[in-house]
Amino acid sequence: MGFPPLRNNTIPGLQFWKPLGTGGGNGFSLRPDFSTYGLITVFENESQAEKFISSTVLDRYLRTSDSYSHIHLHNIQAHGKWSGREPFQKTVDHDPQKTVCVLTRATIKPMMALKFWKNVPYVSSEIESYEDCLFSKGVGEWPVFMQATFSVWKNTDAMKAYAYKNRGHHEMIKKTRELGWYSEELFARFHPFKQSGDLIHVPQS
Repeated sequence: MGFPPLRNNTIPGLQFWKPLGTGGGNGFSLRPDFSTYGLITVFENESQAEKFISSTVLDRYLRTSDSYSHIHLHNIQAHGKWSGREPFQKTVDHDPQKTVCVLTRATIKPMMALKFWKNVPYVSSEIESYEDCLFSKGVGEWPVFMQATFSVWKNTDAMKAYAYKNRGHHEMIKKTRELGWYSEELFARFHPFKQSGDLIHVPQS
């Protein structure tokens, strides 16, 4: 993360990128997982993304990996900002029957960090009981203060059942609005349409 191969290279069509670490366990932990890392990239078009997948730059990541997954995503909805930018623009219409991937990201205000992390363990443990959650992992640019989650759901109804009907998660949303934990936040949904590698299995839309 500290010396990403993308940093000193010009990548055609690359509009936005972030290297990400992960938390221990299911990822929603202050304890880092030093075995798993993520990389988010946004390209102008699919052709440029495909060229990046086969580039020598990305190969520098793969040479040191035991396993990996490249997940290609079309954005269906996004609101909020990341580092002052709006990186995700809608590219396809939402289909409630298709697999949906969700990315939530926030910068936590330092004075609110303790209250935030006191609420995380219960909410994160609840997600594991949802069989229609195909994958979830806590990720982030920086421990404690810059946090994100990436999750994959069977369909939109499954995602909404957790987001809005799960008591713990609903309380987390309520406290977010009441306490103003974040100085910046972003929420985005995607439909996956292609993948390679074997680290994560994501049904393609």
